[in-house]
Amino acid sequence: MDQAAIGHIQQQIDAEAKKRFPGAVRRVAVLQHGDDPVIEPGELLVRVIIEAPEDRDGQQQALAAFDQAHFPATGQFRNDLPALLRGTARLEFRTSDASDGPALVLEACALGGGELTPVMARLGPVDLETLDALITAGIAASRAEAVRWALARIRERPAYAQLRERAREIERLKTEF
Repeated sequence: MDQAAIGHIQQQIDAEAKKRFPGAVRRVAVLQHGDDPVIEPGELLVRVIIEAPEDRDGQQQALAAFDQAHFPATGQFRNDLPALLRGTARLEFRTSDASDGPALVLEACALGGGELTPVMARLGPVDLETLDALITAGIAASRAEAVRWALARIRERPAYAQLRERAREIERLKTEF
């Protein structure tokens, strides 16, 4: 998405956030793939910077107070965000622009499928590039889907069946001890 489109979206979301959380929002930043490693291709991240002191303790307290005061409104904002953006997005409430600062992170996109278990993995740049290439090529719609696709390819290999059988055998032998 070009910078003009991002700027327009950012103005809309900034106005909406300031309306929903009066006096609490300093500004809003809308980021896209390439701006932050957590953002997947085709996804946007809405980072709402709330008013907070400069020190870390003050920031944590401000974030906790914001969450307590605005909990229902943040949930509604998260639910309304995909319609406002016409797509998927992540939503963060932070006390500063620093990615390592205190944050309340809300997912604004729903997972499909009731039998899925969330798994967190830390990936390096090469692994992220691999997943993003699968998304760009249309093989997967998200990084999570790309990982599921890769695991399905592993399960198709004959060596995987042998590996599972050996793992079962090892488990059986462990119980005999």
